[in-house]
Amino acid sequence: MTPTQASNLETLGNQLGTAALTTLIRLCPEIRTASAATLDAVCAAMRAKSGEAIDELLEDGKACPWMAETIFASAVMTLVNAGIKVLSGN
Repeated sequence: MTPTQASNLETLGNQLGTAALTTLIRLCPEIRTASAATLDAVCAAMRAKSGEAIDELLEDGKACPWMAETIFASAVMTLVNAGIKVLSGN
């Protein structure tokens, strides 16, 4: 992987993480009052799912580049779902 590719992947990961956290906060306002331990667990679950979500995003993006926004939104929701599962105790 070239330095430019690594930088682009890092940028993609940061944008995905920011979008996922923003969406989680909007969908689950109770996260604002969650304990530090719960927040750590939510973030850990989302991080654990991020590699899979990014791989799928890149693969689908190559297959269907015209659906990039939808594919990105799907990756965001994959991470959000992982966070919600922890937040709801599932």
